[in-house]
Amino acid sequence: MAYVLGFFAADGYITVNRRGGQFWSIQITDKKLLENIKRVVASGHKIGIVDRTKRFRDQTAVYRIYRLQIGSIEMCDDLRRLGMREHKTKSLVAPNIPQKYFLHFVRGYFDGDGNVWRGFVHKERKVRTETVRVCFTSSSENFLISLQKVLEKYKIFGRLRCEKTYFRLYYSVQSSLILYRLMYSQGNTLYLQRKKRVFDNFVKMRL
Repeated sequence: MAYVLGFFAADGYITVNRRGGQFWSIQITDKKLLENIKRVVASGHKIGIVDRTKRFRDQTAVYRIYRLQIGSIEMCDDLRRLGMREHKTKSLVAPNIPQKYFLHFVRGYFDGDGNVWRGFVHKERKVRTETVRVCFTSSSENFLISLQKVLEKYKIFGRLRCEKTYFRLYYSVQSSLILYRLMYSQGNTLYLQRKKRVFDNFVKMRL
């Protein structure tokens, strides 16, 4: 469940309708992952489909989003107690959860609002260096600061930068690899495969 909480912190939201009904929702483009989240929360709700249009210069692309929406006042109240409020974009805080579950939360947030990049640095040199880097993105500076402090307990050290209207927490190759081992070393099956694959391929290349 800590993974689901982390993913909700990144890509989820709470809504209250005019009748007082309360819903929490997650919507993503990866249907398989959402089906796994649905299984973890033991939901019988159907996964909805929303087609959206994205315009870039002279091109238009249609992409599909899958949404899981669950109506439950009790679950919404639980989320609020953990700091997940209706308008959490800039007020998000790291939840107070037991340390043994925190890396699951981190993996969930990483799959929602994290990024792993693999590529070459020092391209101007004769011998280029291939590296991997991780960053977390949030509109809440306090959330990333609190995340940074917890990860430092695991010898994972990053740097926080302001990018106009949002913040990013960056990790270099060594810290990124420690994070990789910790996020995926606990026999977990709940994760976004395409992001883990970037790490896996980088590690194989270094062997």
